[in-house]
Amino acid sequence: MNRSHLAGFTLVELMVVVVITAILASIAVPAYTSSMRKSRRTEAKTTIMDLAAREERFFATQQMYTTSPSSLAYGSGAWPISTGTYYQISSVSSSPATATTPGGYVLQVTPSAGSPQLQDTSCQLFQVDQTGKQSSQDGSGNDTSTTCWP
Repeated sequence: MNRSHLAGFTLVELMVVVVITAILASIAVPAYTSSMRKSRRTEAKTTIMDLAAREERFFATQQMYTTSPSSLAYGSGAWPISTGTYYQISSVSSSPATATTPGGYVLQVTPSAGSPQLQDTSCQLFQVDQTGKQSSQDGSGNDTSTTCWP
């Protein structure tokens, strides 16, 4: 049988294709995962800004802030309350007004237990206070506001 009539790929050619595919996958998968983590941060930002708006509406009618989920129309129960698949409202703290200081609140949103966002170590905690100050922290407690609240 004459070898010049045989068609197909050699083992070396197939191995080259496998190596190229592996290199492309090693670049694409981490980039995709990073993009997904960043896009999921939108859930945390949307939740915390909605909660801040609810606190302000409550203040407008009651002249005080609240820490009660039911007062903010987040259902009955206690914090933490899940906001969806990836995040939870971990705490709401408020301080009453005094003769010298106005009342205030601090809202915190963190990744839910078992959420893939727990791997997003640069944005582990989102916070908003009554002045509208937005901040965030990484897993070590360092300020990452410029990264997580662009």
